[in-house]
Amino acid sequence: MSITNPDYSNLNHDEMAKVIGLKAKHIPILIASLLEESAPILNNLQTAIQNKNYESIKSTAHSIKGSAGNLRFTELSEMAKEVEFAGGREDTSFEYSAYFEAIKSALETINS
Repeated sequence: MSITNPDYSNLNHDEMAKVIGLKAKHIPILIASLLEESAPILNNLQTAIQNKNYESIKSTAHSIKGSAGNLRFTELSEMAKEVEFAGGREDTSFEYSAYFEAIKSALETINS
């Protein structure tokens, strides 16, 4: 998957809850948790990218992928998966910084 620019600013909590199999009242709590946890995770990912620490890139991107996937933020999850797999391959030609910026931007569109 290539870099995308997903916009999650107009989330429908009722639809999300239905897809995930939860009550709509739980969605804001889960989103708030994702947003709270994403700040340190993004900092770790940025540091790992700067230091070319591929194992840390892989594991940190895996965290983002899982959290985003659980809430059905598919494009965000897929971009994190690309970063995870590239880190696992220690791919020196992968555009880690560009993916990082796209992931960060996507997270910034999410409102609780």
